Amino acid sequence: MKVEIYTDGACRGNPGPGGYGTILLYTDPMGVTHKREYSQGYPDTTNNRMELMAAIVGLEALIRPCEVELYSDSKYLTDAFNLHWIDKWIRKGWMHTASRPVPNDDLWKRLVEAARPHKITWIWVKGHAGHPLNEHCDKLATAAADQIAAAAADQISLY
Repeated sequence: MKVEIYTDGACRGNPGPGGYGTILLYTDPMGVTHKREYSQGYPDTTNNRMELMAAIVGLEALIRPCEVELYSDSKYLTDAFNLHWIDKWIRKGWMHTASRPVPNDDLWKRLVEAARPHKITWIWVKGHAGHPLNEHCDKLATAAADQIAAAAADQISLY
């Protein structure tokens, strides 16, 4: 089963309110394309965490092993796999050096687990360059971040 996953993360401030957007596409044997979209906001996060969450959510949505093309405008995400940083981090116990842990290791560990059953090609796309599905993921992510930011602003104005 071949699946395309498009992902993006956004953050208003870094750290600050953020969100992710994920789109899954699958074309069934009859030639019908099925599409699912996911997004969620978080009140206090970073852009990198949202980039990772977008990929995690897409992979965790798959119910059987798949051949996946995962598209992201995050070099942080794609380079970790394509340049084998992740393998080094795992070998070193999630440490860059003896005194410096890998940031966001909680999400990296979850992502590694979500990726395990699948054959994944990690594809970097240039952000804000007109790729329609990347742009749509960006809209999902920024809308989720903005909704969280607006809710936080409403709470502050009550006091």
